[in-house]
Amino acid sequence: MVTAVAVLILDQVTKYLALAHLPPAAPVGLIDGFFNLTLVLNPGLAFGFLSSTPAGWRWVVAFLSIGALAVLGMVGLRLLPSGGFMSGLALGLIFGGAIGNLIDRARFGAVVDFLDFYWRGYHWPAFNVADSAISVGVALLALKLLVTPPPSPGDGRQGARGVSGPAR
Repeated sequence: MVTAVAVLILDQVTKYLALAHLPPAAPVGLIDGFFNLTLVLNPGLAFGFLSSTPAGWRWVVAFLSIGALAVLGMVGLRLLPSGGFMSGLALGLIFGGAIGNLIDRARFGAVVDFLDFYWRGYHWPAFNVADSAISVGVALLALKLLVTPPPSPGDGRQGARGVSGPAR
């Protein structure tokens, strides 16, 4: 919970500053040949995916985001009771970032992006603190799921059907 609130506050403060101080779509160079601050309103999903969706269909993007958050909530309910620090951190990063981007969609109909990385001919789509938190949270959650062994019969952890002990 603390992680989600911290991510949400940091995300919204940085977006407020970007909106207040950056000209739209005009790169402000910070590290030549590598990093700019570039204000972009992204109506699509993460990293510009589905950004060319017609305005009348953008509500679908918002519903997809809410649906993903609901699925994550169900995963969180299963992981948090026995998941430890890593699961809580990962879910806090994901929830905080997702809520930050949903606030943008409700306010602007798009997500405020401003972190713009590039190198030579390679250019990553602009993103924000919420996107970063979501990406790190998903990576931590995937790592946790990959390195945690499945429950063995009789160890008291819940099996796939949500009951303790072996599946029947």
